[in-house]
Amino acid sequence: PYTLGNNLADDIRTKSIPTDHPAFVAAENEVRERINKLMSIKGTESVESFHKRLGKIMWDKCGMARNEKGLKEAIEEIKALRKEFWSNVRIPGEVNEYNPELDKANRVADFLELGELMCMDALNRNESCGGHFREEYQTEDGEAERRDDEYMYVAAWEYKGESNFVLHKEDLNYEVVHPTQRSYK
Repeated sequence: PYTLGNNLADDIRTKSIPTDHPAFVAAENEVRERINKLMSIKGTESVESFHKRLGKIMWDKCGMARNEKGLKEAIEEIKALRKEFWSNVRIPGEVNEYNPELDKANRVADFLELGELMCMDALNRNESCGGHFREEYQTEDGEAERRDDEYMYVAAWEYKGESNFVLHKEDLNYEVVHPTQRSYK
């Protein structure tokens, strides 16, 4: 926090940034449309209930231990939950007032997308790695089975619209430290 002031000190002389640029106008319109869509739903279920239901799906099926069957189920459950959210969420209050429920609804809408993507990423990685254990990928001793020859990359997913993600891979090249099989025994 103390360094932030120094970092921004020179920007105090920056003139106001205009808000009439087409990119700004487009982004502002997208946000306004999303907020209006959320507020027009007038459903019966609270934002909190959707948040908790998503959390349970993630905890049960995309937690530290996971398997293909559970991940596939989670993806379908999240899709159904998202559909229900966008048709039955109830957000009390108004748009032009302090409305923490509206703020939370926007975040939960994003969490629904992120939860689905996390399950897809976990399903895509057919190995156990780090703290994430795929039950069908373990050694005879019950330890995490790594497959470095297939998964030595950073996964970056590009959002292309609802339930549409494209995987981009960036290879990892270890020069000093080399990954090894981990044992928790």
